[in-house]
Amino acid sequence: MSTADADAWAATVVVAVGTVYPWASQHVVSGPDDVDAAPERLNPAFFGSFDWHSCVHMLASGVTLLASEGLSPDTRADLVGTLDARLSGARTAVEAELLRRRPGFERPYGWAWALRLAQVCAASTHPHAPAWAAALDPVAEAIWGHLPTWLERLDAPVRTGTHDNTAFALGLIRDAAVALGRAEIVAAVDAFARRAYAADADYPVSWEPGGHDFLSAALCEATLLRRVLEPGEFAPWLAGFWPGLGSAADPLLGVPHVNDPTDGKAAHLLGLALSRAWHLRELAAFVAADRAQRMLTAADDQTAAVADHVTGGDFMATHWLVTYALMAELAR
Repeated sequence: MSTADADAWAATVVVAVGTVYPWASQHVVSGPDDVDAAPERLNPAFFGSFDWHSCVHMLASGVTLLASEGLSPDTRADLVGTLDARLSGARTAVEAELLRRRPGFERPYGWAWALRLAQVCAASTHPHAPAWAAALDPVAEAIWGHLPTWLERLDAPVRTGTHDNTAFALGLIRDAAVALGRAEIVAAVDAFARRAYAADADYPVSWEPGGHDFLSAALCEATLLRRVLEPGEFAPWLAGFWPGLGSAADPLLGVPHVNDPTDGKAAHLLGLALSRAWHLRELAAFVAADRAQRMLTAADDQTAAVADHVTGGDFMATHWLVTYALMAELAR
């Protein structure tokens, strides 16, 4: 990424996480005495940035961006201050207890990004990162504890292009489990992925996208199986699952059209362009050279088309798009 992008993205993380309202609570009221609290009381670590999962993954992006030499001293100081304030043991203990008490809270999308946050904190060389990682241990443990039961009970994957998509979450969860040494979670994910997806063929890609999608169900499934299957298994599986991937007629190579980027649901399509770029770059190595070139060119086109919205758009875009722009960049 460019120096300017890194600094602007990091500054946007700080602003987004510090923007408390509007706030979309994921709190399910369990009775007359269970009153939804103010954001900073209900979710003291993960409030701001519109909703819990966006706050979590914007913080993860902030940790990743600290490794960039492109941050100005002021931006770096502001970002570290934000991370220090949010990733404290007292604050994350409240989040961990909420996750333990409510096994369905933010499942699976928020779970996946919380584990990504734990992963990047554990890997970071910043001197404050060990404290952040220690504070996140109870959060991760609560999620690790729920995961095997959820996968055992999940009869079929969810194939939407939004937060419930099973394959997208499992891809991030598996990456975190590998990095953090949770072999039993890797095994559980792999078993589910093989059971749920390995027989899929001729995916109806022309049905994408839905009007509120920020993920491609096809790309999420393919990138999950890239992680799970052996190299000799994956290439033939991909050819059967998606025979037209990277062809001139592939509809996912085009930039999604967004009618109203200030509408929270319509703005999802901005993120779709970035998640497509991220996943197309991951898959380009597994197709013929001409198709790979189309995929890489399309990824560049998709990121360029929405670049102005990542830091300069409406809050319905800026509260979350940095993460997807960053992941697309890391996938180069």
